[in-house]
Amino acid sequence: MLVYSFCYAASYGFARFGWYYLSGGALLAAAGYLYYYDYYRSGNLVHLRGLFCAFWTGGQALACLKLSNLQSDWNLVTWICFYLALTGFWAAYEAVDRLFGENDSYGRRNRRRRKNLVRPVYRCMQALTLVSSAAFLFEALTLRYVPLFVRGVPHAYSEFHITGVHYFTVSCVLVPSLAVLFFLEGGSRRSFRNRMAVVMTVVSLAIPILCVSRFQLIFSVAVACFTFGAYQKKMNPLVLPALLVLLIPFYVLLTVARSHDVAYLNGIFEMKNSGMPIFISQPYIYIANNYENFDCLVEALPAHTFGIRMLFPIWALTGLKFLFPWLISFPVYVTKTELTTVTLFYDAFYDFGIPGVLLFACILGGVASILVGKLNNMKNPMGFVLYGQFAVYMLLSFFTTWFSNPTTWFYLAVTGVMAFYCSRQ
Repeated sequence: MLVYSFCYAASYGFARFGWYYLSGGALLAAAGYLYYYDYYRSGNLVHLRGLFCAFWTGGQALACLKLSNLQSDWNLVTWICFYLALTGFWAAYEAVDRLFGENDSYGRRNRRRRKNLVRPVYRCMQALTLVSSAAFLFEALTLRYVPLFVRGVPHAYSEFHITGVHYFTVSCVLVPSLAVLFFLEGGSRRSFRNRMAVVMTVVSLAIPILCVSRFQLIFSVAVACFTFGAYQKKMNPLVLPALLVLLIPFYVLLTVARSHDVAYLNGIFEMKNSGMPIFISQPYIYIANNYENFDCLVEALPAHTFGIRMLFPIWALTGLKFLFPWLISFPVYVTKTELTTVTLFYDAFYDFGIPGVLLFACILGGVASILVGKLNNMKNPMGFVLYGQFAVYMLLSFFTTWFSNPTTWFYLAVTGVMAFYCSRQ
């Protein structure tokens, strides 16, 4: 942590003098060092602490470059929160690791006691694909449109929701991970089931495309990839970049299908260099502006909400938000109305300020340490799917408040149900 603290202090100092490229460069160096530290020690390419450190710090580094007119110098409280988010996560991870001492033996997995669970995994795939497809058809027939085939309506996807049903529609994102487990466990002796597993995977990927949901498509592939990485002793470092390249055409296609042309996006992003290519400015602003939105919260928040924001999944999944609208009536402080994504710690600060950020980071670090420690002796295959989901949340820690999102908890609940089913087989 001494290296990170030194780089962080340097970044803060450079930012105060307006040397933004040096400020971002210092944090990029720290991000690379922190990831390599955990990868070198464990040999685990998808190490949860390594992923969090790399992408949380790397995202902050990009934000420090200040390439958009939407960005400004951050409040001191913002700098403190970002520092505590990483150091709290790191310290809690280290404390749990030393307490249980399971994380240094990655790669020597004991599979002797784990039963072959190809059949229950296949049945989970069947059930999830059937439920998701039925929910999608119900929404499409009820709303009388499919977002992919709608033109001139940039927000067609955001309106393609039927309360309660859409959770089941998007549960298809877990099917590719189940397919990964199915084939890693050896597949079926029946070629028909193997072919059907491929068909179900294609169907599950087609639903996000039909919904014009870039995020659900990327999330689905990413969880499958991290599930593979968690299951295997080793994973080729080129797998992630290769998948990213393969996803680019689909990302562009869905961007066009959303009626988001270059002029529309450039008008929102307000890049200082107006000639910057859209394939650079779009990912940049979708990462960097989330940190700006956090700073906007720090500057504008009149009072903390003491848990109400982070308990939103309860208000949503129980329907209490309809009975008591005030539970969700708090404003979202952002730099621009079109750019509403925020960091993982946005609601933690909204609820409890600096102590909330530190406590939440410590909880996440402790959970991450437990998950990494359990990898070597994972007996239930759904444990790898859980690990894959958590890895994505760490990877995209700059993107949104994952654990204040009811969809996240719905995925976790579905994974829990499947894990219970597999444990009974």
